[in-house]
Amino acid sequence: MKKLLLFFSAILFINLSAQSKGKDYSEILKSKSIYEINAFLRDAHPDDPRRSVLKPRVMDMMKEYIKNAKPGDQKVRQMQDWLAMLKRRPSTKISFDEMNAIIKQKQIAKYQKELQMGQSAVVYTPSTPQNVYIAPTASSSSSKPAAAIPDAEASEFNMLMAENPVEHKNKTVKILNSLFDNDPNAKECIVMIENKSDCNIIIRIEGIGTTKYRLPVPAHGDNSIVVQKGDYLFTGIVCGAQYASQKTIQKPLMVALGSSAKK
Repeated sequence: MKKLLLFFSAILFINLSAQSKGKDYSEILKSKSIYEINAFLRDAHPDDPRRSVLKPRVMDMMKEYIKNAKPGDQKVRQMQDWLAMLKRRPSTKISFDEMNAIIKQKQIAKYQKELQMGQSAVVYTPSTPQNVYIAPTASSSSSKPAAAIPDAEASEFNMLMAENPVEHKNKTVKILNSLFDNDPNAKECIVMIENKSDCNIIIRIEGIGTTKYRLPVPAHGDNSIVVQKGDYLFTGIVCGAQYASQKTIQKPLMVALGSSAKK
């Protein structure tokens, strides 16, 4: 009887664990997908009994994928990172602070490389007046093509991206100093914008009085700027769509914009 109760308790626990995350993992033990099992390990309760079966299984699947991967496969590095994490912890889930630390290290490596090169390492496609599009609205016919919108910011974006070597060096040194500075009393901090859209954008950061910044961010790229701490209005046009958000900046900030806009 006791074993029967434990069995039903385990079943109930599994169902509640899956439901609490809003995902259906009822068939997860049958899954042959690395990504699905990896997601389950991130979402499931630490005491979920399926962990003991699925963690070693997905690690073996990752090792097999790496072993059979073709040269240049971009997923290999990700699998290696996941394997290293799974050897140390229950899942590949990372905390907000860990994520920030990873982003910070990537930014430091990027700007150190740029400082050595003496120029921006960013590869981007310059804007042209006709390179922004929007999809038809929900009320319009789905058979109609997306409407082209002239990019009024094209020349401004290109001008902002075309820094001379001295300007670029000064900006890079300032960003690196901010990335290495852990002083909570510092008057400035770094803002990073990640552009996941298909369009080049300019983010305008407006503070009190005449405090204003402009940050060009290439499509599927990122860019950073050091600003005075304070309250700001962030605005921009992302593939024809208006973006606006008020933000209080007292510590390093990362903002991700766009995902499926069309150029």
